Amino acid sequence: MIGLVSSPEPLKVGNVVLAGLYDKFGRGRVSNFISGFNLLNLKLYINGRLVTAENISNIHQQLDMRNATFTTSFDFGSQASVKYSYCALRHLPYCVMANMEITVKENLNITVVNVLQTPDALRDAHYTCNEINRNHIGIQLMTSQAKSPTEKFSLSATTSFAFSEPRGDEPRVIHEMPDNNLHQMKFSKEIKAGANYQFGLVGTTLSSVHTADPYNESERLTIFARLEGVQRLMNKHREAWDKLWESDIRIEGDGQAQQDTHSMLYHLYSFASAGSGMSLSPMGLSGLGYNGHVFWDADTWMFPVLLLLHPEMAENMLEYRFQRLQAARDNAYSHGYQGAMYPWESAGSGVEETPVWALAGPFEHHISGCVALAAWQYYCVTQDLDWLRKKGWPILSETADFWVSRSELNSTGKYEIKNVVGADEYAENVDNDAFTNGVAQVNLRNAAIAASLLGYPAIAAWKTVANNLVIEHFPDGTTREHSSYQGESIKQADVNLLAYPLGIVKDTAQIHKDLKYYEVRIPEKNTPAMTQAIFSLLYSRLGNKQKALHFFKDAYLPNLCPPFRVIAETKGGDNPYFATGAGGILQTVLMGFAGIEITPKGITTRPSALPEGWKSLEIKGVGKDKTTITKRR
Repeated sequence: MIGLVSSPEPLKVGNVVLAGLYDKFGRGRVSNFISGFNLLNLKLYINGRLVTAENISNIHQQLDMRNATFTTSFDFGSQASVKYSYCALRHLPYCVMANMEITVKENLNITVVNVLQTPDALRDAHYTCNEINRNHIGIQLMTSQAKSPTEKFSLSATTSFAFSEPRGDEPRVIHEMPDNNLHQMKFSKEIKAGANYQFGLVGTTLSSVHTADPYNESERLTIFARLEGVQRLMNKHREAWDKLWESDIRIEGDGQAQQDTHSMLYHLYSFASAGSGMSLSPMGLSGLGYNGHVFWDADTWMFPVLLLLHPEMAENMLEYRFQRLQAARDNAYSHGYQGAMYPWESAGSGVEETPVWALAGPFEHHISGCVALAAWQYYCVTQDLDWLRKKGWPILSETADFWVSRSELNSTGKYEIKNVVGADEYAENVDNDAFTNGVAQVNLRNAAIAASLLGYPAIAAWKTVANNLVIEHFPDGTTREHSSYQGESIKQADVNLLAYPLGIVKDTAQIHKDLKYYEVRIPEKNTPAMTQAIFSLLYSRLGNKQKALHFFKDAYLPNLCPPFRVIAETKGGDNPYFATGAGGILQTVLMGFAGIEITPKGITTRPSALPEGWKSLEIKGVGKDKTTITKRR
């Protein structure tokens, strides 16, 4: 629920993102993610001198993806070496922790300051510092409260130092208010030469979206974390991540691909959770990109990976959609349609949150089919009929009803879907977009199958429309992206999605033909990583190792940003972390190279080719039974 963004500046955290908290301000007159209170910023004074980037040496930063901790170390002249790490505690979704270790080489004095600054967008800030004394235990709590930009929500953040000294020997904590926008607490300590001094900092942040009383709850949770103790917290955090990594991807023969794949998995695991009722934005918890909204990025690109490796996280993403089904019904009604029409951009309430200048809001309707496909895939993997009846069926049936009302019967007896923005978003206000019509067809057919499984009567119109929806072709047989398409450059995959994930195009000659035509119509820049991922996946299924490897690398290597090889949305881009791209590339590995197939009878495998140089691929912890799938050259 909390994203901690790293900073190259010592003792700082770049940003804190709190999932689920949206308010209307800034770009586009729509709800946006809000930068939360930055709980972990520290200042360190050694013998009265402030430690800065200019007076340290040998700085080293490391992201431990196995244990989800970020560690920085440096030297302060010849006087001291400093090492600190921070993490968003996996088992305590609203809590964070920092640990610091100072090794001194001569007698010196340190002063440590925790600064709690209010982000500029927040309103009506209040600052308190309380001390809890019970049973010989003393806990100092520094708390900030504020209102969201429209003052609709309340936020709170609390921090507390966690000392290793016995009760009575702990340093005295002093609270200060240097200005009206922040407050801080600090302590000082004399350290003898050769000593190694350690302490921790725990903190909690949450809002009235998450709890009715964020002020008291932030202090309660901080007290809980403080009395759990630093080592116990870290042990439980690591245990939780060990459990996550029981579902893993193991590559033999390409060490860099292995590290990069682990990085993608790490970020998806970091951004998702079970039980939160939240879905994922394109940038996850790495920042405020795309306002933190939920698009098809979640349902089509990230969801299938989590569905295979952690179905409980995937269910959580569908819970987000299920809880906003009424908003989708209202959206359909307001546009003159039946059933449920999901918004292109969704935030807290499930109403349309696309900025008004973007045509995707009124017209990018394939999102409803994408949500329905995710619901069907969840049933296929889990075979959970009870879930299908209670939550999957309402989504599948009402989106199917939407497509019946959205389609139009033409003079030849075929059905058309006119005036949409395609999955290729360069195609605005076009008729019969291939992916839109394809995902509608799949939605209608899956709803009919679900009706049969549940013993419900089938809706005749679902079958009629599905069997007669137009998907156009050029004279040579190549699938045409939409009715007016003439070979222009495309932003991202559209036609090729008919082969995967929709499974409408099955003939290998047709898949080859469509790949050959569209793979040369992708611009070198400004193309999201998912497009080349689909090309790679399909070439792997066709047995073309060379092209599978080429497009696998092209999907993400040009998008990587130093120093931690994090993925930007486009080649040469600077807006990481693009979780959508990671989801697409991981689908290449899982559904392409490993040949995993999601079918109505569960998870199966199909023939596929490993990339050149890969000796083996092992997928651990697949599906509800946590099986292992191995592919060898």
